[in-house]
Amino acid sequence: MFDAKDLIRGGYDLHVHSAPDVLPRKMNDIEMARRIEESGMAGYAIKSHYFCTSERAQIIRELFPACDAVGTMTLNSSVGGINPSAVEMAARSGAKLIWFPTCDSAHERAYVLSGKYKKQPYWATIVQEMAADGNAAPTVTVLDEQGGLTEEAWTVLRVMAKYNLILATSHMSHEETFALVKGAAETGVKKIIITHADFPTTFYTVEEQKKLVDLGAYIEHCYTTWATGKVDLETSIEQIKAIGADHVILATDLGQKTNIYPDEGMLAYATKLYEAGMSAEDVRKTTVYNPAALLK
Repeated sequence: MFDAKDLIRGGYDLHVHSAPDVLPRKMNDIEMARRIEESGMAGYAIKSHYFCTSERAQIIRELFPACDAVGTMTLNSSVGGINPSAVEMAARSGAKLIWFPTCDSAHERAYVLSGKYKKQPYWATIVQEMAADGNAAPTVTVLDEQGGLTEEAWTVLRVMAKYNLILATSHMSHEETFALVKGAAETGVKKIIITHADFPTTFYTVEEQKKLVDLGAYIEHCYTTWATGKVDLETSIEQIKAIGADHVILATDLGQKTNIYPDEGMLAYATKLYEAGMSAEDVRKTTVYNPAALLK
């Protein structure tokens, strides 16, 4: 008999915002680890916009051996932006995934602060408060004035290749993403995720996604993007089917106080894909096999 929970059993959510954090969160790592175990999932990646989470992940793995908590770091201004030393230390402390700029991305910041979002995200308020105090967080880009990758970006890629880290493109512009993914291929970075490909500030067409897949990337689709009305669910499902389960990662981007728990979001999204005609095995590629392959 079919059990929807089998669609995520043994799976990973590689995009979870848990507490402790600067921003308000629905659950902390201890509660999240318990929920991972209870759901039958294998683990989750701890994402912070501001800090490296590898130390937190190590503690969670010791407390909850059945939960493979994954440490990450995001290259925003709080860690020095595109900072090779920070990436080196994150890798040495056990981090497995490096997010490129999110809230401090020059592309994302310009979009959000222009008023294009219906509701301003929490991080934008922090950015504005810091600026008002004379402590403005600088924006971050991976490109130089000629449109090529900066020397810091090249060095970060070499460090990532050395430690076999996963690269997540985050909230960069398309120009930055294509340059970075091509640079990653040149420097030997073998694990690449195109972050929430149907998100408003990062929206990629199917044709663009296929080009990125050809460069070795997986395409990430997140529950919150359609669940919060930023894109139609049908659009997400159409994109996933067009790209194919072999090249897609399902995640949630959950942890906000007003939303459901990440394990609930994973189950809901996986069920939607199954109901839309994807086989259970193909759904499990997006929730279990592909994330696990990235983490090897």
